[in-house]
Amino acid sequence: MIAEGRVDVVIFFWDPMEPHPHDVDVKALLRIAVVYNIPIACNRSSADFLISSQLICEEYQPEMADYSNYLTRELATTEKQKQ
Repeated sequence: MIAEGRVDVVIFFWDPMEPHPHDVDVKALLRIAVVYNIPIACNRSSADFLISSQLICEEYQPEMADYSNYLTRELATTEKQKQ
């Protein structure tokens, strides 16, 4: 839904002191929200700031990062990787 532009804010509470079998999924959610520049709250304080922000009731268009240079970069290779 984030990639489709259907999410404006992510509020995701989780316990960092407990191991989670879905840790990979949590990291993927956080990563995709960062890539699409979506505000994220992972604790009550940050959620309070997001919800009480003046911008919460306004139309807001997050600025998308340009990853084209990253995607088209040349990777350094070593002699071992060439073989």
